Amino acid sequence: MPQPMVPYIQANFIWGLICRRSSAETRQTVRSMQNLTPIQRYDFRKALEELESYKGRATELISLYIPAGKIISDVTSYLRNEHSQSSNIKSKSTRKNVTAAIESIMSRLKNIRIAPENGLAFFVGHIPIGADQTRMITRVVEPPSPITTFLYRCDSYFYLDHLRDMLAEDELYGLIVVDRAEATIGLLSGKKIEVIKNIQSLVPSKHGRGGQSAQRFERLIEIAAHEYFKKVGDLANEAFLSITELKGLLIGGPGSTKDFFKDNDYLHHELRKKVIESFDTGYTDEYGLRELLEKARPTLSHLEVSREKDLMSKLFTEIRKEDGGLSAYGLKDVMSALNAGAVQILLVSEGLNMYHVDFECPSCDETSSVTGSLREPPAPMCPVHAIPMEETESKDLVDELALICDSYSSDFELISMDSSEGEMLMKAFGGVAAVLRYKISY
Repeated sequence: MPQPMVPYIQANFIWGLICRRSSAETRQTVRSMQNLTPIQRYDFRKALEELESYKGRATELISLYIPAGKIISDVTSYLRNEHSQSSNIKSKSTRKNVTAAIESIMSRLKNIRIAPENGLAFFVGHIPIGADQTRMITRVVEPPSPITTFLYRCDSYFYLDHLRDMLAEDELYGLIVVDRAEATIGLLSGKKIEVIKNIQSLVPSKHGRGGQSAQRFERLIEIAAHEYFKKVGDLANEAFLSITELKGLLIGGPGSTKDFFKDNDYLHHELRKKVIESFDTGYTDEYGLRELLEKARPTLSHLEVSREKDLMSKLFTEIRKEDGGLSAYGLKDVMSALNAGAVQILLVSEGLNMYHVDFECPSCDETSSVTGSLREPPAPMCPVHAIPMEETESKDLVDELALICDSYSSDFELISMDSSEGEMLMKAFGGVAAVLRYKISY
């Protein structure tokens, strides 16, 4: 197969974001985040995690961010200057590794005339592999969002903050649960609820005085309640007004208190415009935030967290049937159902950190496969020649499952570890479960 003209591999449906290994270091690119499927987004995050795991012995790892529109010849001139400056590094091995990394980047830039519309990010350097030896790694990423600033950094780790920011959830909702005794303010980011503030009220609930004193104490209670609601509103304003991406605001609480708080001027007028609806909840603590989200599911049915709850609910409905219904869980049974074409919906936890590695004997056609948590497992022995087999391919198991689903037109669903459903899928079912089209015998 002819080599591509550009020094990176264009991302395809599954494998464009994964760091695969071969005799030459594989280079990667990432499409626009807006066009990424869930599995491609997963692969992008896994690629960042791999880059984050690399540590140099000294300042030998180079991170280079090139924004769109940057003249490549200017970048090359900058790198030549850095190459010249690196000759002043005192350590001989560090000097050698840094200059080699810079030369590697410049050689790749020769084949690039114009940076892609989102720019390019290079991650090149030497990592230790034991016995005082190092190995050069090269990763080239076309980011999912535009790079706005030219950056060159040489350190003992790769600088990834710009790419991590691109993975931030873009759907943010404010949450408030309030009654006259307590209030909790939180933020729903994608599928994760973050508690921002919990405050206790000092408003008296009742008094035992009569006559004119009753009216006076009632006024004092209402004044205290007003000041308490004002404090809750101020805290909410402080928490949410600065979030320009806030999609909406949900308010919950028992009885009419929540509506009294919502309908009066305790919230900033810009936040009042974003109030979606109020819901009855029995609690006003952290659990109340979760209860609020549960009550709001019909309203926010488009949110990923609600969709995940519905998918897991469908699985539990089948599992609770006396004969197990149309369900399968555990990697062995799910793989059998997948290969039989019996899977309607495959549910996979994003926390499933497993790999499928293929081996082949260098002396014959004998092959073997290993599935486990190690990306580089010990090589099995050839049963014919009694020699270690050689690794031919390593795949993230999540990607392999997605490919199988695609071939059988099964729905592939990634379940986040941020939700309680995601935790249950990982802990109770080993991270893999399925709703079947029809029952099969294993």
